[in-house]
Amino acid sequence: MVVRASATGCPQPHTMNFTPADVEKLLLSVAGMVARDRLARGVLLNHPEAVALLSTWVIERAREGARVADLMESGRLVLTRDQVMPGVADMLHDVQVEATFPDGRKLVTIHNPII
Repeated sequence: MVVRASATGCPQPHTMNFTPADVEKLLLSVAGMVARDRLARGVLLNHPEAVALLSTWVIERAREGARVADLMESGRLVLTRDQVMPGVADMLHDVQVEATFPDGRKLVTIHNPII
C-alpha cells in the first residue's frame, strides 16, 4: 500500500510505503477501535471483535511499558461473558499477540481471556 501526502510549504508530496505487516497492524487497530466503540454503546461483541479488542488492548499497554506477566493476568479482566455474544467466550481459549515493548518485541498470551 502506498500513501501520498503533501504538507504546507512542501513542494513535493511525500510517499509512505506500507509493508503487508504494517497494513495488518492498521487493520487490527481499526477493528479494535470499532469493537471498543460498539462495546461502549452496549453492543455485544462477536468473535473477531473480541479478538481485535483484546489484541489492541495488549498492544497499547505494551507500548505504555506494561510487563508481559501483568498483561497476561490483567488481560483476562478486559472482557466478560456479558459483553460478548453467546458462545464467543467458549470459542476463545487463548489470544496471542506479538507486541512491541520499550525493550523489544515479545509474545503475550492471554489464557481463557473472557471470564
